[in-house]
Amino acid sequence: MNKIAPRRSAAILLLALLPWSTLVAQAPATVAPAPAETAAGGYRLPSAALKAIVDAPRPPQLLLGPKRDLAALMQVPPLPSIETVAQPELKLAGMRINPRTYSDSRFSFGSDLSLMEVGSGKELRIEGLPQPLSIATTAWSPDQSQLAFNHVDPRSGANELWVVDVATRRARRIAGDLNTVAGRGYHWLPDSRRLLVTLRAGGEAPVSDGVPTGPNIQQTGPGGTVRSMRTYQDLLKNEHDAKTFEHYLRSQLALVSLDGTQQKLGSPELRTTAAPSPDGRHVLSVAIERPFSYLVPVYFFPQRTEVLGLDGRVLHTVAKRPLVEGLPTGNDAVPTGVRAIGWRSDAPATLVWAEARDNGDPAVETAVRDEVMIQAAPFKQPPAVLAKLGSRYAGAEWGRGDLALVDEYWWKTRQTKRWRVAPDAPSTAPTLLHEGSSEDRYNDPGEPVTVRDAAGFERLLIGEGDALFLIGEGASPEGDRPFVDRWSLADNSKTRLFHSQAPHYEVPLALLDDGGTALLTRRESPRDPPNYFVRRGDAPPRALTAFEHPTPQLRDVSKEQIRYKRRDGVELTGNLYLPPGYDAKRDGALPLLMWAYPAEFKSASAASQVTDSPHRFNAIGYWGPLPYVAMGFAVLDDPSMPIVGEGDAEPNDTYVEQLVASAEAAVDEVVRRGVADRDRIAVGGHSYGAFMTANLLAHTRLFKAGIARSGAYNRSLTPFGFQAEERNYWQARDTYAAMSPFNHAQNIKDPLLIIHGEQDNNSGTFPVQSERLFAAIKGLGGNAKLVMLPNESHGYRARESILHMLAETSEWLDRYVKDAAVEPAAQAKK
Repeated sequence: MNKIAPRRSAAILLLALLPWSTLVAQAPATVAPAPAETAAGGYRLPSAALKAIVDAPRPPQLLLGPKRDLAALMQVPPLPSIETVAQPELKLAGMRINPRTYSDSRFSFGSDLSLMEVGSGKELRIEGLPQPLSIATTAWSPDQSQLAFNHVDPRSGANELWVVDVATRRARRIAGDLNTVAGRGYHWLPDSRRLLVTLRAGGEAPVSDGVPTGPNIQQTGPGGTVRSMRTYQDLLKNEHDAKTFEHYLRSQLALVSLDGTQQKLGSPELRTTAAPSPDGRHVLSVAIERPFSYLVPVYFFPQRTEVLGLDGRVLHTVAKRPLVEGLPTGNDAVPTGVRAIGWRSDAPATLVWAEARDNGDPAVETAVRDEVMIQAAPFKQPPAVLAKLGSRYAGAEWGRGDLALVDEYWWKTRQTKRWRVAPDAPSTAPTLLHEGSSEDRYNDPGEPVTVRDAAGFERLLIGEGDALFLIGEGASPEGDRPFVDRWSLADNSKTRLFHSQAPHYEVPLALLDDGGTALLTRRESPRDPPNYFVRRGDAPPRALTAFEHPTPQLRDVSKEQIRYKRRDGVELTGNLYLPPGYDAKRDGALPLLMWAYPAEFKSASAASQVTDSPHRFNAIGYWGPLPYVAMGFAVLDDPSMPIVGEGDAEPNDTYVEQLVASAEAAVDEVVRRGVADRDRIAVGGHSYGAFMTANLLAHTRLFKAGIARSGAYNRSLTPFGFQAEERNYWQARDTYAAMSPFNHAQNIKDPLLIIHGEQDNNSGTFPVQSERLFAAIKGLGGNAKLVMLPNESHGYRARESILHMLAETSEWLDRYVKDAAVEPAAQAKK
């Protein structure tokens, strides 16, 4: 069952360490970096210290096996080249497709694969891997005897299914010509001897002669239902696009045995979902149908949901959903009809889904918003109502016939509820187990632990006496302290089994036994990089890995979690980083870069809660602001920028005032501490952080310069909502206008560096947003620079692009912030 709300799996869990960075040398904080080099083709190179961060090796990713005594380690190489990122890519119906490999367009692949014994930490090498290796995804068989992986090579066009025999530790290819445009493309059956696979349907891709067959026409009529449509990217534009989309999405289902034998199931379809049931005898299939749309992406196209047999025959038609071109206003709006459908993991073949009983419209007053429906094979009886919810269904965790958990959530109020239900007795009244606010991190009970059963499906880990286990972030006034609790459902009591302790930040990743006495954790500290540990009872933790500090010369970077108040009393948090060896009294104030991302809240108390932990590793990665600590800057990373709207108040109606107040508080605090020079502070951010940056430059003179990456600046171009804003432009015209820095471009007096990917796929952040803001600043006589990165999306991927981004940013900060005091213009301004 797909869970909408965040969840944690304790059996098969991708445990990815964040990329860290390596610097080859560290110059003294008082020495300016060397000028950026120019690489061939117009790309620029930053200083050697910044370049080393980009090229630093990454730690491996870990995938725990279902028996929890063996793990797979996959090595991910450094960034791909622009040649790789510039490979052919189709942008159709909200999808990005590599036409050579018939896969979703991706650029980062695993380059090595090995096994590790959890008991000893011993690494086991695998023979017979394809070379060069490029792994897209991996999946353990239910019995842990095999490890499947999808080998995708954009250079050759290969898209293949491989398996590793764990006993012999040898890899072999069992299928080629996979279609992974939608989804992973393969699923293990419960017998661990066969996989359900999606193959290419064959035929040639349509070719356009470039001659249009007529105009593209859309029409809406009078008296239609009001519907909101976000500003989506990569939509279909004409009939040729539609035919091309059909060609690449169409796939053929097949059963593939470990010896490579194939058995086709039914005929090819435009299939987006193909999921085997826990009994291995049924397949849940979701297929797309015409008419397509030029206004919305694929997941709003007409859908046909069916249950198939292993011979491909349709056993049951669950639902047919028409085209959905827009939803009622509000973030709690959903389509009508069947949604969030999946298998109940603890039953042989039982479907579960949600249906809105308010027509999907948050404005409708009703006691029941959603009903959770349940229907078992052979699907002859009508579906039963498992739960009636007062807000939106947010997923379920399955345990056994008398124990499952159902979550619900309402965005408008941020309220969440968790219910206990009895799926084998749907008429049994649900029991409320937890109720609270999603914003209240201090009282978050955590997520229930699940493990894989013999069929490979996740179930609740149920201990003696009907006890569940919870893993949570452990937010507190001292920072995050992750925990494991044993939760007795008999009396609703909780026993703390593990709690992260200073001076470390230690995250429980999985329970290694059913009693919660053995844990797999990831532990780190500001000076020690993340490594995997095993904890058993009260014994000292045992290290499984020994990843070395990637930047020993930066081991002494100072990190402090600081607290300060906004003028309205809201308490704020930020992470202050200072260069190695820096002393404020001896060295004086530094230039500072502030990097943030605003967030909306419904209460000031929730906005005031501490986030993150002071004990996390000081990982200097290339994406955020931390590389500039190595260049002599102080950095205030992730300072709180809360936008609060309590009760019936809308947060964004006072967005600018609250944003400015938060920035003023942050500037005052770093200046009070003596670590920052008030006249040498820059602000920056990505996406909504870029929107924040432009607004702060338009409404204050707090900052000497700004760095805005991949943002949106004119809210009339996102008229049906953005971020957490539910109202459309015509309902809140003044708010949209006040929040748009484009409308106040004449007030942007300080230098603004604008960076954007030319092929941004994020809703709302069209590249034209940056182009128009730059044109406005230029036409009004302001100081700005626009850098458009070729072949880049919302997040930049190519090594050359990242290096160029660092070179431009470093030069901008040096010129307008670090060296601002010696510039004639700055002297005249003073």
